[in-house]
Amino acid sequence: MKTANLPNKIAMRIRRSKANVFIPSDFLDLSGYDQVLRVLRNMVRANQLIKIGQGIYAKTKTYSDGIIAPVSFIGNLASEALNKYGVKTGDSSWTKAYNTGKTTQVPTGRLIAVNRRVRRKIGYNGYSVNFEMMNSRQGKRILA
Repeated sequence: MKTANLPNKIAMRIRRSKANVFIPSDFLDLSGYDQVLRVLRNMVRANQLIKIGQGIYAKTKTYSDGIIAPVSFIGNLASEALNKYGVKTGDSSWTKAYNTGKTTQVPTGRLIAVNRRVRRKIGYNGYSVNFEMMNSRQGKRILA
């Protein structure tokens, strides 16, 4: 049996969790902030996690050809991460237009509607997520 040190405790919690995205505050009951960040950085180096933003880590999946990728699409991971930070997310105007039949252009899922300003860059492997305000009275307003 492995010893119950901090890296093993964090790895066990990640394996058991149904969440696909983790932030350092998920593990602060185990140790201090600096120690948790050090373990998460080591897990990124060992390809157990992928860093998709500042302080945002995602579970990985290894394909048969050896490629390591996040377990879900970047838009889904970004929505889950923003919900952990208290930002409400929803369907973008492009997704709503597609679902109502106003357009046949399939949305990529990399535009997310948010209820307040987001100044984070969330992305992986050159694909990043953009944000637009929900229920904006000024029309479509894309945030960077």
